[in-house]
Order: sequence, then C-alpha cells, then structure tokens
Amino acid sequence: MTLDRRGFLTACSRAGITSALLPGILYTLAAQAQEAAPEAKPHEQPKITAEMLDQAALLAGVGPFTAEQKKLMLDGLNDQRGSYEPIRALKLANSVPPAFVFHPLPAARAESDTEPAKDACADQKKALGEVIVGPGISSIPNSPAHIEDLAFASIGEIAELLEWKKVTAVALTKMYLARLKRYDSKLHFVITLMEERALAQARKADEEIAAGKYRGALHGIPWGAKDLLAVKGYPTTWGAGGFEHQSFDEDATVVERLDAAGAVLVAKFTLGALAMGDKWFGGRTRNPWNQEQGSSGSSAGSASAVAAGCVAFAIGSETLGSISSPSTRCGVTGLRPTFGFVPRTGAMALSWTMDKLGPISRSAEDCATILNAIYGPDGKDTAVANTDDVPMAFADWKKLRIGYLKSEFDPPAPLKLAEPKANETTEEKKKREDSNTQMREARARRDYDRRYELAALDKLRAMGVKLIPVELPKLPYDAMVPLLTAEAAAAFDDLTISGRDRLLTEQGIEDWPNAFRIARFYPAVEYIQANRARTLAIRQVSALFEQVDIIVTPSTDTQLIATNLTGHPALILPNGLRGADAPKPPAIDDGDHDDIGGPGTPVSLTFLAGHYQDAKLAAFASAYQKATGFHKLHPKLD
Repeated sequence: MTLDRRGFLTACSRAGITSALLPGILYTLAAQAQEAAPEAKPHEQPKITAEMLDQAALLAGVGPFTAEQKKLMLDGLNDQRGSYEPIRALKLANSVPPAFVFHPLPAARAESDTEPAKDACADQKKALGEVIVGPGISSIPNSPAHIEDLAFASIGEIAELLEWKKVTAVALTKMYLARLKRYDSKLHFVITLMEERALAQARKADEEIAAGKYRGALHGIPWGAKDLLAVKGYPTTWGAGGFEHQSFDEDATVVERLDAAGAVLVAKFTLGALAMGDKWFGGRTRNPWNQEQGSSGSSAGSASAVAAGCVAFAIGSETLGSISSPSTRCGVTGLRPTFGFVPRTGAMALSWTMDKLGPISRSAEDCATILNAIYGPDGKDTAVANTDDVPMAFADWKKLRIGYLKSEFDPPAPLKLAEPKANETTEEKKKREDSNTQMREARARRDYDRRYELAALDKLRAMGVKLIPVELPKLPYDAMVPLLTAEAAAAFDDLTISGRDRLLTEQGIEDWPNAFRIARFYPAVEYIQANRARTLAIRQVSALFEQVDIIVTPSTDTQLIATNLTGHPALILPNGLRGADAPKPPAIDDGDHDDIGGPGTPVSLTFLAGHYQDAKLAAFASAYQKATGFHKLHPKLD
C-alpha cells in the first residue's frame, strides 16, 4: 500500500500532527508503518511508534524519553488519539465557545462578577453620557450648503442637524452610498453594499424624527460593519476565500443594538482573511492617505472608509491590534473597549479570550456615543460581565492621574548591526547588507515619529497635566501570544483538517494556514502554563491603574500585546501628519509595520485605562483632541 505526501499530511492532521515543515523521517516512518500492515484499511491511521515519539518530543521541547518510558507511553498515546475523531465528528460551528469563560479582572474584583448588577449599566450610561452631552444647543444649526460638506462631520454635528430637521437621513445615506461607490474602486473597502436596507432604515428614521420620536445621537446616522458581524439576509464572508457566500439567519447583537438606536447600516466592510491583515479574497484594502499602501488590519475596510469620509462611523474588532493598527495607519480614532464590555454574539470567533468589538470613528466623543449604544450583557455572550463593584461615575478629566510609559518615550538603544563573517560569501554579504539597510531605515522612521510623541507630552503638560512616569511589568508577553493562535486553530480546525485552508488568500510563513498547523503542536500543558503567566500579567498591569487613571503611550507593540492579553481598554487617536521631510516608506508594504506611511501620512498616540474605565478614557482623549484638532484632518482623495 502506498501513501503519497498529501495523503500522509491528511493522516497526520487527523493524528494532531499537521505541519508542512514536518521532518522527513516522520513521513518515511509513517509510510513504512502502513506498508508493513497491508491489511490496514485506507481510512485507518498508522500506529504511533517510538521513532515518531522521539520526533514529536523534539517539537514539544520535552524529553528525550528512555526506551522504557516510550514503551509505557505508546498505548496511551494511541488511545488518546482515538479520542479526537468523535469530537471532530461533531463538526463544531465557529459560534460554539469552549466550556470556560475569560474575565480580565484581578481576583479581588472578579469575585463579584457572579452577582448580577442592575445598576452597573445605568452607571456606565451616565458616565458615557457625561462625556458626550454638552451644555445644550445654544442656537439652531444651519443647513449645509451641500450635503457632501458633512462627509467628514462628527456624529454630534450630524445629529444636531438631523434632530433639528436641517438634513434628512435619506439625503445623508444617499451621499455616503455615493461616496462608497466612488472610492471603492481606489480603496477596496466594501464587500457588500446594503443600499436597499439602508434606504429603508433612513426613511424610517426620517419618519420617526418628523413625528417627534427621536431616539438619540445615532438616529439616522449611516455606519458600516466589519464583515465578521452577521446581518440577516446578507453574506458574512469573514474576508476569506471559501466563505464568500456564507450567511447566517440572525443579526449580531451589536447590529441589533445599533438598529435599535436608529443608526443606518450602509455596508459591510473588508477585513483581512479570518481577521488577519488587510488582504482579503477580493484584493487589498488601501490607506486613503497613501493609496500605494494597505490600510493595515484586520479592521481594514472600517478604518479606511471612515478616514475617506464614506461613513460616519464603523464597527471593528480587535484580538491583537486589529483596531489599533488600521486606526494608526488611516488616521482615525479607534476605541478597543475593556474585554467583556461589548457582546460578541453573531461575530466571528478568532480567540474567545481575546476578541473585542469596538467603534472606529472621527473622535473620542463619537466613540463614547457609539459605545453607549452597544455595551452591556445580552444574555448570550457569557464573557460579558456585570461591573457592580467597578466605579463608573465620571470625574473631571483635570482631576485624573495621568501616567506615561517613560521608557517608550526615551531614546532607543543603539542599533546592533550585523558584522561581516569570516569567509563570507557574496550572497551572505548581500543578505547582511540588506538587513542592515532595513534596520537603519526603520530606525530613521522611528526617530522621526518620536518627535510627535515627545510633542504630545509637551502638549499635555501645557494643558496642565502632571505626567507620572510608569513602566509595564517585565513579563514575557510575546510568549503568551501562542494562546491566541491555539484558540484560532481550534476555531478553524475544520479548515486544517479538510485542507480548505488552501483557499485562503495568503499562504506565507506568518499567515493563518501555516499558523494553524503549527498551533497543533502546542502542548496542552504549555497552554495552561501560559494562561497562568497571563494571570500574573492581569494582576501586575492592573496594579498600574491603582497608581494612575490613564496611561499615555506610543502605539507600540509591547503595550498593545500586554493590554490585549490583560483585557484593558485602549483609545487610539491621530497625533498629527508627517511632514515633507519624513523618511520615505519602503518600496513594498509587507503589512508588518504601521509606521511606514511616509510624508503626509498620520501618526497616532494611544491612551490606556483600567478595566471598565472606558468613560474616563474617552473623556481624557476628547480633551486632548479638542486641544490639538488632529482628528479633524482628513485625506484629499480627488
């Protein structure tokens, strides 16, 4: 009986051994094992042998085992492998979560999560309301000379006009639909245009407002959804090849809540395939400030469309940078809420313990308005906890204690360039010189952007803020990231097992198909150990917010990884535009870095806060935006 390489990989995948990088000996041994048992049926898997166990031990970083130990293990391993098939036969849908729930609060606070708190949502609504509600309208607003003058207006500005009937929701919706159609050919941010549904919602909004049934600041406001949110009657593609025609007979909770607020859903926006990057099955979503570059991801279309003035706001998601990164690249304001604040029911699951939904908009005030409509338990997403013991009352931002990650603003350490080696070949020399050139160029971009970060500290001091230096706890955050990949591999297990992962657009070393295969070698014990390390991170990062209320930081990787693991909220806001003297971007945008925009492109700043202190976060960010005005800048597209 023969076994070709494809058949071998399929068999190994069923055994929990799936990697395109398997040592050749595993293939040989498995083939020999099958040939040695000609009576075996085609669907039967070869037995795990001592030799295979040696190779697996190397991959798992354990052993070496003695011959006696291996003999004892083999029967158990073959029996354990038999437990995989009945579970796989269940064909678990992406929407089925594991039988555990992640809560990000330290132990002292998490104990109260089991107690229902009817007042918590009201307190949060009060807190967010105080962020967005001003002293009242002093005069009746004027109608715009041209409806397209509102393309880059804030939610608050548009809401006043709608409430005073100076503009109609239908006119706004038609304007944004026209802009989506006009600029999609350049920016590639639309997967599904929802014209019929949008116009019906807009007509209903106008009728209700005319009848005096005004629902609030989002009534009649057009918006777009990242296409991992289910909308009944429309495809939900997850941006991925092989899922182009997928649909669900339900609306995501966030969609239901925005419908109830009277907002008008006009489009479903692109995301990198299965929420990675900005490349999707239809191409690559572009940065409106530099259309030669991608918009970053994975909330690629949401950020690009908001930046281009094609919707008033959008909903994105973040697991590890998917709101932060495109907000930085596209110069918009993104709020990644506290984990467990916004229900994810009806959204694609990537990592049950890290996924978060949040708004992308023009300003921090807009983000607060949107969050006010979508937060709180829905009785379905069990990760959404009540917050009865967390203080929600909003205080004057001037009374908040403001910290900053000092080391992130300090000059970076000198570059360590590769030195020539003895007997270096011409190929090795070129590779070394190219690497050194890339490092020098990256440092030049970092040094340039640092000017904006230091200027932000100066501006905050000029606002009367006393900055308190703090540092993130020294923990191996990168070593905890495989938790995400392991959960993602489970969420999309069927892709790997069936081989349908070949339909995904990207197939490189860092892309999902390869990551899912590698994740199958992540030992269960190490997964649990990394979760225990994560508990330390939650405790220690949370302790920082006993010293300060807000932390100011560059939008760098370390804090982004740490706070996504710990579930703390972040608000990413534009912090100016690079000048004509900015270093040129690399010729190719590999999607790995957000700071490569070049002359005339945005830079960003990030504010962090304690768990469920999203209202304080929005209030402080709003004060900074009013003092700088960077959020009012927008790209010229024509």
